[in-house]
Amino acid sequence: MALRCLPIWVCPQTPHRYPLVGLDRRRVSLWECSSSFSSSSAAASQSAVTAIEGDGREQLKKPSDEMGLVQEAKSVAFHRDLSMLPKPLTANSLYSSAGDDSKMRISFQGIPGAYSETAALKAYPNCETVPCEYFETAFQAVELWLVDKAALPIENSVGGSIHRNYDLLLRHRLHIVQEVHLHVNHCLLGVPGVTKDEIKRVLSHPQALDQCVNSLNDLGIQRISAKDTATAAQTVASSGKKDVGAIASVRAANIYGLDILAENIQDDVNNVTRFLILAREPMIPRTDRPYKTSIVFSLEEGPGVLFKALAVFALRSISLSKIESRPQRRRPLRVVDGSNNGSAKSFDYLFYIDFEASMAELRAQHALGHLQEFTSFIRVLGCYPMDLVR
Repeated sequence: MALRCLPIWVCPQTPHRYPLVGLDRRRVSLWECSSSFSSSSAAASQSAVTAIEGDGREQLKKPSDEMGLVQEAKSVAFHRDLSMLPKPLTANSLYSSAGDDSKMRISFQGIPGAYSETAALKAYPNCETVPCEYFETAFQAVELWLVDKAALPIENSVGGSIHRNYDLLLRHRLHIVQEVHLHVNHCLLGVPGVTKDEIKRVLSHPQALDQCVNSLNDLGIQRISAKDTATAAQTVASSGKKDVGAIASVRAANIYGLDILAENIQDDVNNVTRFLILAREPMIPRTDRPYKTSIVFSLEEGPGVLFKALAVFALRSISLSKIESRPQRRRPLRVVDGSNNGSAKSFDYLFYIDFEASMAELRAQHALGHLQEFTSFIRVLGCYPMDLVR
């Protein structure tokens, strides 16, 4: 059954009380039942829907519109597809974007082919890497929103800690959000067509040269320091000299078109470098997998204070995986005791510690609360998932 609108005439002389008294003769629309749809009513219905959807066609102004009466349309869809509406955030939304790295930009020190770039690509395979001249430039690129994150080498299983980068962690306000363990594969590279026996000099980073001393001595090759491994590969490729080689990564060989004359020439086969991924915002700690927390603090004066500081972790069965000390640059010396001949002085230290627990755990929160009793300064550098893949 359908409704059809029929006009009737209203005269102001009618004795009935009607809301439209005082108007001249007007047409008022009333509803009448009809057993079937007429072609004219179907066309009018379609025209009404089309007007709401905004096709720009002008419609005739109905008398009911002019008099303030509202007629109910059959059905109007204001949203054609409800799936286009934004979905509310859930708890999983905070972590779902971690796997989408297609638009992520990561800064690193060096040029393309550096081990830091390889570490960034291991953490985020689809990211865009941005080379920087210095480590501090990589930090600043994140702080200035030029990139999203930075990849920073912090220690090597053979060469030890990179102290300069520990100082930068304290100087800047970035947060550690991930760690990457990268197996080091030092390769002897040369220009295309050259043999290993033709190499008389080799360029590379001083640490890479030190890690390959025995192999280079066996070959009788002279060692020449370069700014970094990737720069050494680029220099050899640009020079085109057959008697000059480079120690760098497989990726550097592919980028600069060099031949790999020998792989894994490092003296220690189990050579691993640990990298940190830094971001402007900290990672939200969780307990669904093993986490690591990095902190830095300085201690108050007193006997056994370092022992007491470390005991707060042992009391709660929290393992320490790293401890590093660095002199405080702003206050390098302090008076320990006095004597008639003068004052004895010693260095004042900052302590960097990595412990294996998440800040979402109560034991970690209680440990740091206890630690504050013995410290004059403390800062959490980051809480992040442990890299369990070697």
